[in-house]
Amino acid sequence: MIDLAAHDIDPALPLPIALLQRLIRFGCVNYGENKTDGELPAALWVAGLLRAAGYEPVILARPDAPRRANVVLRIPGADPSLPGLLVHGHLDVVPADAAEWSVDPFAGVIDDGYVIGRGSVDMLYTVAAMLAVALRWADGDARPRRDIVLAFVADEESGGDWGARWLAAEHPELFAGCGAAIGEDGAAATPATTADGRAVTLYPVACAERGAIFLKLWATGAEGHGSRPGADNAVVAIVDALHRLAGHRWPLQLCDVVKAQLTASADALGVTVDLTDEPSVQAVIDQLGDAAGALRWTIRVSSTPTVLEAGYKVNVIPGTASAQADVRFPPGFHAETSAALASIIGDKVQWSYPDQGEPPQADTGSDWFAAMRAAVQRADPSGVVVPYCMGGSSDARSFATLGLQCYGFTPLTLDPTGRRWTGIHVVDERVPVASVVGGFDIFRDFLQTV
Repeated sequence: MIDLAAHDIDPALPLPIALLQRLIRFGCVNYGENKTDGELPAALWVAGLLRAAGYEPVILARPDAPRRANVVLRIPGADPSLPGLLVHGHLDVVPADAAEWSVDPFAGVIDDGYVIGRGSVDMLYTVAAMLAVALRWADGDARPRRDIVLAFVADEESGGDWGARWLAAEHPELFAGCGAAIGEDGAAATPATTADGRAVTLYPVACAERGAIFLKLWATGAEGHGSRPGADNAVVAIVDALHRLAGHRWPLQLCDVVKAQLTASADALGVTVDLTDEPSVQAVIDQLGDAAGALRWTIRVSSTPTVLEAGYKVNVIPGTASAQADVRFPPGFHAETSAALASIIGDKVQWSYPDQGEPPQADTGSDWFAAMRAAVQRADPSGVVVPYCMGGSSDARSFATLGLQCYGFTPLTLDPTGRRWTGIHVVDERVPVASVVGGFDIFRDFLQTV
């Protein structure tokens, strides 16, 4: 057994909580476009902890960015004939303005039954669970049935160019023999109410994610004095295009996973749903309430202006204007979305985006999904596991290029006193201690038995 205190881990806390607290304190902030201090300190700590437990992890980083470090470890299973399972979690977190928080966002504060800190939900509690499982196995707790590959990666919050995308492209041998992958996010217990008023707990497991089109738009026009407006105004062209994007009513577009989610959720709630009829689909979402989660967005495309840049003086009409917009589309609708954008944006604005192709969509009827359901129901026999589509995207899009079935499985159980975890990227991001501890038990059970 390793000396936890020697690795700056509080031995008085439950192991997943102590690891989570320490991970938050690294503060591996990713500002995007390689603007970061890097994940290296956290990666070195993770690798050192695993080595102290008797493992042989590898640390990898792109030669042009040695501080953007990743850690990969393969733990052999009892049956080498079984396909392996990749478990991935990211070390980086988004920025946090300390002036907006009630506590230091990078102190790993534990208060009132919560772990509070940037990354506590997204997704350091799962990274902590990955580490905790490995440490328990090293202590002789158990051994997995199949090979488990643990990947602690950099740069998920900015596309994975220094993390998952690079690893999949340049080091596919690390994942040889794997048949599936689990990452963020899924199996967080979500209370709902049936049509006849009974309480039910749903556990949505991510089986798909929406694709991302990160639009860059720009327009040119005639420069001039602000007192002499003309028709050829770059700012007006950009603003008009953004207004059309933001206000466009995208049609109902249901991918296979969303169809499965709606059907399974409707069955759990005791309501009927007609998947060809938008009012019927909306009725299920309304019945789900907070448990609907990303369904409010994943039933169609969303197009959201996020950045606008133009001008330098109030009385000068600028000759150029630019903007960015975040467009998300359901799996299977890439071509239709791109074609529609051309019509919406119009011919007065130029635009482009890096083509990431179709997003991943895994099989909801697979043995992998069945094993996740079984692990949840061993802990909560009345829990209902449903597939779902993430509203955003994750490193699954990179690992899916290796031919892996990619799922989101990061369990959290309900807190017995009603505490709830926050959303991701929010001020005072927090997760209940009891939810993390209960979720870890499900996570460990799944990895040992799958």
